[in-house]
Amino acid sequence: MTQTISISEFKATCLKIIDQVKNTGISVIVTKRGKPYALVTRPPATENNGSWIGSFKDQIKITGDILEPVVDEKEWDVLK
Repeated sequence: MTQTISISEFKATCLKIIDQVKNTGISVIVTKRGKPYALVTRPPATENNGSWIGSFKDQIKITGDILEPVVDEKEWDVLK
């Protein structure tokens, strides 16, 4: 189900219309000179478990020793 409004009406009440789309889920087609100009709709639902912990699980691969210095200690200027 969609609702159609003119671009001038959208300009005058855009925040109200955006809230309406968010709350009802009904898309709004904005027209200019009677032709469709834009579509205001809710974004697709995202999968959110409420926590970022574990969100990168199986996304990162550790190669080598992560505690070992990248360069030899002899090359560190701070130790000189």
